[in-house]
Parts: sequence; C-alpha cells; structure tokens
Amino acid sequence: MIKVVIAEDQSMILGALAALLEIEHDVMVVGRAATGPEAVALTMRTQPDVLLTDIEMPGLSGLDVAAELRARGNAARVIILTTFARPGYLRRALDVGASGYLLKDAPSAQLAEAIRRVVAGGRAIDPSLAAGAWTEPDPLTDRERQVLRLADEGLSGESIARQLKLSDGTVRNYLSEAIGKLGAANRVEAARVARQKGWL
Repeated sequence: MIKVVIAEDQSMILGALAALLEIEHDVMVVGRAATGPEAVALTMRTQPDVLLTDIEMPGLSGLDVAAELRARGNAARVIILTTFARPGYLRRALDVGASGYLLKDAPSAQLAEAIRRVVAGGRAIDPSLAAGAWTEPDPLTDRERQVLRLADEGLSGESIARQLKLSDGTVRNYLSEAIGKLGAANRVEAARVARQKGWL
C-alpha cells in the first residue's frame, strides 16, 4: 500500500481528496493536516510515501513544508496540488525537492496516477506549466523574497528587521533590490508582480 498524508487548509477539499484516494486499491491515507507546521509534524511522525500538499496554508506554505522535510532528511515524495498555474511556483517547487506539481482542476484519475509515478521514482508535472518554468528565471534571492513577503503582509521595515534579526538599513536594501529587479515603482507593486509570477 502507498501511504499518503494530505495537507490542505480547506476542510471540504481535504475531505474530498481523502475520499478520492481511499477508493484506490493501493493507496491508504494515513493522515490529514490543515496547516504547514501540522503537515511537517504529521509527515515526520507517520513516515508516508507521499505528502500531497497545497501551496497556500497557514503557518508554512507547501513549498516551505517541502523544504523543511528535505532539510530533516524525510524520504516522503512531495506532490504540490494547487490552483496556481504559475511557472514560477513550479520552478520553486522543483528547487525544494518536490516530485510533482498538479493543478486542482486536473481530472481526478491523474492524481492517483501521479502518486504511483512519484513513488516509482518519477515526476508528475502538469505539462502546461513544464515549459514555462524555465523560460523566465526567478530574479529574487531567498532573503529578498522573505523581506518582500513580509512587506506584502503589511509589516513595516522596522518590524521586518526585528523579525528577521536584520538592521533597518539591510531590510531597506533588500526591498530596494527586489523593487529594482522586478521593475516596480514601490514595494506594493513589486509584491504584486512577484506574486503574479509565482515568485513570492
């Protein structure tokens, strides 16, 4: 049996995904998580073959969860299941070690097939996104992305500096670099551009 943990913050979708997978003869759902930190803890505890996770979740994004599991040496294959058809997200998912990236509007039969494929050592990537992931590289560094994300959440430069244990000047420099790289007029526009591209 292929053991799967599902991480999804919308309970109706979480229940539907579990129900879909449980009708497969070779798949067993061993846990459900509604937040990023819960997904990490549950995956570490149950040691599933596959973690199926959304991108946007409370606490940690699905991409952060994948990176954290990789850092901890967890062997679960990660499949991102999302509404975000953005090549930038796919590129970041692959960079943090995800084995699959599927869209929620794909046929349900594709999901079970993708799980089997990644367990066998392959990849499962929505073909409509695969080419685009490599045409426009993400210009942001991890730190610029982190600072821009916090700015987009409405934090002041001072609050960002305190949270990341940086100086105010360093935070201003990161924001300025991000704004310049994205050809934006200010931090709000920079965050909007980065989010549209899947880089934030």
